Amino acid sequence: MTTLEDPVAAAERCTPEFRRNPHPVYANLRDAAPVCPMRPPHGIDTYLITRYEDARAALSDQRLSKDMYGAMDAYRRIFGDASVALDDHMLNSDPPKHTRLRKLVNSEFTPRRVESLRPRIQNIVETLLDACPTREPVDLLPAFAFPLPITVICELLGVPKGERSQVQLWSTTVAQTGFSKESKQAQQKAEESLHAYFADLIARKRGNPGDDLLSALTTARDNDGGLTENELISSAFLLMFAGHKTTAYLIGNAVYHLLSQPAQLRAVQENPELMGRAVEELVRYDGSVESATFRFATEDVEIAGTVIPKGALVQIALTSANRDPLKFDSPDRFDVTRPENVQSAHLGFGHGIHYCLGAPLARLEMQLALTGLFSRFPRMALADPAREAPWMEVPFPAFRGLAELPVVLDPAVP
Repeated sequence: MTTLEDPVAAAERCTPEFRRNPHPVYANLRDAAPVCPMRPPHGIDTYLITRYEDARAALSDQRLSKDMYGAMDAYRRIFGDASVALDDHMLNSDPPKHTRLRKLVNSEFTPRRVESLRPRIQNIVETLLDACPTREPVDLLPAFAFPLPITVICELLGVPKGERSQVQLWSTTVAQTGFSKESKQAQQKAEESLHAYFADLIARKRGNPGDDLLSALTTARDNDGGLTENELISSAFLLMFAGHKTTAYLIGNAVYHLLSQPAQLRAVQENPELMGRAVEELVRYDGSVESATFRFATEDVEIAGTVIPKGALVQIALTSANRDPLKFDSPDRFDVTRPENVQSAHLGFGHGIHYCLGAPLARLEMQLALTGLFSRFPRMALADPAREAPWMEVPFPAFRGLAELPVVLDPAVP
């Protein structure tokens, strides 16, 4: 039998085995230590929350602060000084600052603006698929899953076409930061470059505004002072960073699981109206955001009989919460026909005041991407079905996604 120390150690160190399949570790922790004290590689005492009800409550508990400036020593030790300038946004703030920042972005990032993107997203899907080889293996991540959301968010923000690849490269460097000296130096350089880039782009928007989100936010900031200049830069970074990484990995996870479980794919192909429910189930079953961004306790907080001491960091395992058998029947089963009210209960987009602002856009992109892909290539298959999925190995479980996804879009009929 696996001892408790084994899953705790695996979660602390993010071992390769844990990264490949964290679900057994989370299941053990939900049973034996649902609020588990850990000392991860960053060296800061952290409490990992793994059960659904505890996670949902913690996501909206005002005693667990998102204002990482309030835990500056810990924050700097984990992410370095360079992160401060780019992290002055709503995701790292509490009310009333969070209320002010989110209200302004909400006013421009409306459902109507998102829905207006439908024809353009559809066109991007078709253009990307046009460029893919069909009879030989292609890695769907760089060919399709990443270009789609990066193109969408860049067009939404108003990032010029010729500058997008560099912005994506800097964002990737920030996302894949480790704890070595070289990795932190690379992170710092990328963050400084992104800060300078968005400062320059905002200046250009002031001189020549367009019909894009960044121009609208710049105008709103200048007209009513709703954002400081650095908050505007940080908000642009947040929308860019969160708007493509999470969706890209989610598309990859979704395609992999649909191809690995043909009965579920057939259900969606035979009844296209299931696609919306399939997306929700995919987010629940293996979403791309494994853990919510850090919180820290502003006072002693007791959860599930464990006292989280004031000043400790809190990590909420969304992937674990979404597989909690106390909430979901047969949670390790991928089932696109689950009742809609059950599917929508997942925490893949968070909960409370920090619920993902971009969730409607992510859902729209997912539905159009998967519909376009499987409608055009109904016989698509994994290039090597017997190969174990190559999941990313990251220094701490923020994202969950594949390192590559080789497929054959239109296999030759034997």
